[in-house]
Amino acid sequence: MTAEAETIDALLPPRGPAPVGNFVGCARVGDLLFVSGQGPVEPDGRLHTGKVGAEVSVAEAYGHARLVGLNLLAIVRDELGSLSRVRRVAKLFGMVNATPDFAEHPKVINGCSDLFDEMLGPRGAHARSAIGVGSLPNNITVEIEAIFEVEPA
Repeated sequence: MTAEAETIDALLPPRGPAPVGNFVGCARVGDLLFVSGQGPVEPDGRLHTGKVGAEVSVAEAYGHARLVGLNLLAIVRDELGSLSRVRRVAKLFGMVNATPDFAEHPKVINGCSDLFDEMLGPRGAHARSAIGVGSLPNNITVEIEAIFEVEPA
């Protein structure tokens, strides 16, 4: 493991969150790793919940999206053994549990995008969608899924 990978690994939760339904945390197809949508789950299992634009601020939700990014990377690390095997982040799809008049979805999902940029450098640059939804499972504030290009198995 490279020094960079060890530094990143130290910032991640010990394990990625386990799936909460009948699905897997990630699925590999060739050199692409599709990571299932993740929410803002603390390592102790506590969820961040609420409506962004009502009881949750943009700044708080940005932090929640950053936490989701850490969880996504932990799942990738668990699957690949090391984040050094990530060639690049290809795509993020972020959903914000927001009030109908909320319009700052990109600012919220930037929490994850900024984290990937900080931790992965140029490999963290990605295409992205950020949308608002009327609800998310367990009333979580954000959910983000990701596609990674990884080294061949």
